[in-house]
This record gives sequence, structure tokens and C-alpha cells, in this order.
Amino acid sequence: MSKKNKPDTRGFVYSTDPGFQFEPEQENTETIPPAKQKLRIRLDTKHRAGKAVTLVEGFSGTDEDLQDLGKKLKSYCGTGGSAKDGEIIVQGDQREKVLQWLLKNGYPLSKKI
Repeated sequence: MSKKNKPDTRGFVYSTDPGFQFEPEQENTETIPPAKQKLRIRLDTKHRAGKAVTLVEGFSGTDEDLQDLGKKLKSYCGTGGSAKDGEIIVQGDQREKVLQWLLKNGYPLSKKI
């Protein structure tokens, strides 16, 4: 069952105005070229029952391009994961492999450990 008034990412939960509507968030309509992307790689274990995952953050572009990049990274690392909300999650500590693939494919990035 879907909620009628879902909270948005800006923190609004409730309004007393009967005509209040959440404004839909604007999606990026165009993907920035790889050379201009500012991606960050980090290892994360929070809220994952102690399991380590590699996060690639800072992607600017369409959701389809994010999914495609995530699929390529997961395939290269030979692991599972997901791509949503502007970040790619690759299972395990795959920072070196992800860094190697991104640099080989023209993505400049700042590595965050």
C-alpha cells in the first residue's frame, strides 16, 4: 500500500495547509562526461550487519547511466551490489579494483578511505 503523502528528502513530513503538495525532485536530464565527473570511493559498514561494501559516490547524470556504470563495475569486480540515489554499492572491499576500472575508463576521482 502506498502512502498518500510521502516525506521528501528535504525533511518535510507534514503540513497543515490542505492544498500542500510535495514538489517532485528534478532529475538530471543529462549525464556529465566521465572526465568531468567527481567520484569518491569509500569503504562502508554502517547499517550492513558488519559487512563491508565499497561505495562510489558523486555521480551526476541519468538513472539509466548510473545503472549502466554500476553494472559494469559489478561485472568487473565479479560481485553483486546496487546503484541508486546517485551512488553505486559494490559488495566487499573492492576499492582497488573500482579505482583501477574508473581510472582506465577516464573518470578522475578523489579516493576517500
